[in-house]
Amino acid sequence: MISNSGQKTSDRFYSLWKFSRPHTIIGTTLSVLGLYILGLALVPTFTEFFHPISWLATTIACLCGNVYIVGLNQIEDIAIDKINKPHLPLASGEFSVRTGWMIVGVTGILALVIAWLQGVFLLGVVSSSLLIGTAYSLPPIRLKRFPLYAALCIFVVRGIIVNLGIFQHFRWIFSHQLVVDIPPEVWMLTGFMILFGLVIALLKDIPDMAGDKQYHIRTFTIQLGAPFVLNLALSVLAIGYLSIALASWFWLPHINPIFASFTHLSVLGIMYWRSMSVDLSHPASVAKFYQFIWKLFFIEYLLFPLACLLKY
Repeated sequence: MISNSGQKTSDRFYSLWKFSRPHTIIGTTLSVLGLYILGLALVPTFTEFFHPISWLATTIACLCGNVYIVGLNQIEDIAIDKINKPHLPLASGEFSVRTGWMIVGVTGILALVIAWLQGVFLLGVVSSSLLIGTAYSLPPIRLKRFPLYAALCIFVVRGIIVNLGIFQHFRWIFSHQLVVDIPPEVWMLTGFMILFGLVIALLKDIPDMAGDKQYHIRTFTIQLGAPFVLNLALSVLAIGYLSIALASWFWLPHINPIFASFTHLSVLGIMYWRSMSVDLSHPASVAKFYQFIWKLFFIEYLLFPLACLLKY
């Protein structure tokens, strides 16, 4: 039997879990893990100085930064979320605005302190991500009002800053040498994640059309229409999967081409098969497909590093 106080505590933790936007927490955790595995596969000194504490500290710093960014966005979007995402803690009243600000403040400070203790590269990753996340949500800049800038914010952070910055952070931690020559496999993963960031930025607005229209948020979905945006997103991801399948044979020397091409072409086929069941007239159907795209994002941070490990 659960006591009343125990129930309240579990409810608060569940609200905090929803406030952190679980799909972004899982994505951030796997991206740090994937880049760590990629370092093990590509940089020989990683294996000599295997140190899981640095991986754990990096993960915690990035997760705190993640909560800061998504929390700040919820604080500024309470009215819109009451229409689009009424289950979120601030929109539903489970959390007060003051509680939201406390969580955002604590996680933002923790992210910066832990990153500073880990080194200059991680501090650069976290501070630049927090800065962009703040400009994305907070008035008077509030870049999310402009679809092009909103998309830029997401794929610059998820694509460029996270992948290049965290890989260089791990390289610096274990070799203490500043090396500017980045392996082509890291460039390939970065390029693909830029495309993924663009797709996430495009698709996330389709189920939110009602609230965005009411509050005059001019997203690509409202300007171009949901069918066009969905087909554009699928085409962008198809280019990414085909590029990795081809590059694994001709451009990436430290990757297993059979594993890389087979897995990525398989995922591409599954993506198109799954897209055939999307009903654009039902926000729930679109939201479900959007979560499916996040799962593909998660899987990529396992498939690509594993393809590099299997080379040896």
